[in-house]
Amino acid sequence: MKLLKLAALMLLCAVVAFQARRAAAQTVLITGANGGIGYEFAKEYAARSWTVIATHHQPTTPEDLAQLAARYRNVRVEKMDVSSKADIDALAAKLAAVPIDVVINNAGVYFKAGAPASQDFGHFDYSLFDTIMAVNVRGPLMVMEAFAANVKAGHQKKFVAISSTVGSLTAPFPGTAAIFYRTSKAALNKEMQVLAQVLKPEGISVVLIHPGLVRTDRLMSIAPQVRTARDYIDPAESVGQMIPTIERLTLADTGHFMRYDGKVLPW
Repeated sequence: MKLLKLAALMLLCAVVAFQARRAAAQTVLITGANGGIGYEFAKEYAARSWTVIATHHQPTTPEDLAQLAARYRNVRVEKMDVSSKADIDALAAKLAAVPIDVVINNAGVYFKAGAPASQDFGHFDYSLFDTIMAVNVRGPLMVMEAFAANVKAGHQKKFVAISSTVGSLTAPFPGTAAIFYRTSKAALNKEMQVLAQVLKPEGISVVLIHPGLVRTDRLMSIAPQVRTARDYIDPAESVGQMIPTIERLTLADTGHFMRYDGKVLPW
């Protein structure tokens, strides 16, 4: 009996060790990891022993990411402005031999600080439109083209884009604000739907996820009322459900638009 118990314990230890090695071998690249949902992704994947490549667009390493990298040896911080092809190509060259299991296209622009009406009809700031489209639409496209070989070499082979239900053409959204942002998310959804078919023969999944209405610091800076709004959730709650959803994704899900908990949403 003691021998059987010892054998069972050894088997359990071996399984746990295998799972730990498997998790440690997994790599995720996150764009826009210097705040909000992106930072929460970096923090939670780091705690799960994944190798985390956390990217940001700031001139110097943001303090939060520096502290995260100091806490976790499995976190690597890199500068990559997703609106800059030169930045993307430079990081892709640096990571040329690195298999990446999951790329999360999270970086995004929503508003212009100090100019709340810049997306209102009659007050359009077209320079903001260009910035939003460059980051929210062109950026993910360039990132996917640059890192497709890395993802193909990974175990999970997944591209995930953080989208929004405001980009759906069939689910009405109240109000008339944020026209540029809504337009960018509709364009993102379509380009990801097309790329899902392009990359499917390579065994690569492409999925869009709506993170829910999330209380990011950036959003609360322009809309303090969301701090206590019942419909909103904190980044930890959103990301805590998105990570298991991403883990469950298979090639059968490619091209789908889904909520943070895995529920498929209308386009």
